Amino acid sequence: MKKNKFKIILLALALFYLPFQSMAWGTNGHRISGQIADSYLTPKARKAIQAILGTESIAMTSNWADFIKSDPQYKYLSEWHYIDFDKQYTYPEMQAFLKQDTATDAYTKLNFLIAELKKKNLPNKNKLLALRMLIHIVEDVHQPMHTAHTDDKGGNDIHLTWFNNPTNLHSIWDSQLIDFQQLSYTEYAAWINHTTAAQRAEWQKAPISQWLFESSQIATKIYAGVKNDDKINGYKYNFDYIATLNNQLLKGGVRLAGLLNQIFG
Repeated sequence: MKKNKFKIILLALALFYLPFQSMAWGTNGHRISGQIADSYLTPKARKAIQAILGTESIAMTSNWADFIKSDPQYKYLSEWHYIDFDKQYTYPEMQAFLKQDTATDAYTKLNFLIAELKKKNLPNKNKLLALRMLIHIVEDVHQPMHTAHTDDKGGNDIHLTWFNNPTNLHSIWDSQLIDFQQLSYTEYAAWINHTTAAQRAEWQKAPISQWLFESSQIATKIYAGVKNDDKINGYKYNFDYIATLNNQLLKGGVRLAGLLNQIFG
């Protein structure tokens, strides 16, 4: 009897863990970038987006793509969240790689979703799915571990200890660094959302290939900073990486707004 109970507990823990294992940005991270994006929408884009989302904000809908992983009907979306690179490319190398990319990944699906949302006669159901996924994936690819290595599942297989708790490199960048700040997503967005018009214009004119290149460069530095089974000094790690983390959250929001304005503005 006790043995069966133990098995049930283990199964429950496994089921709880699995849906979150491949997330990029945790719940708050996605909402932070979504809140920032909302602040830079044009009136025309805002109206078009509200017509699709109804009463749901960009910040709140940005987590739908992770939430829906629990529904087997949407299993086909799982590979849309990331793109793995097995080596550090130069920017020209990455451009050449992406030009030949036909895999199901964040890059090919972002291009697909942009094309879908530009269609005038797209059914409302398809439009809602496409918009939710676009919002989420733009934010995802600014989490560096979603442009990381195939062999360790984007850092999921690099086991670490964070403030005496077992975790992995991917999870630290998903949520633990963000949660360490002890801010709500609106407080966090207000803290970091300070940009100039020139800065926004520069970030928004960058093609998707550049977003991926920047994230993969950061991922390379993150990998270099740890070894498997390291005990991380959380305070020092926060000191070393918080500016990078915040910049990626901010860039994700600004670039998302730029893309939505381009599609709907």
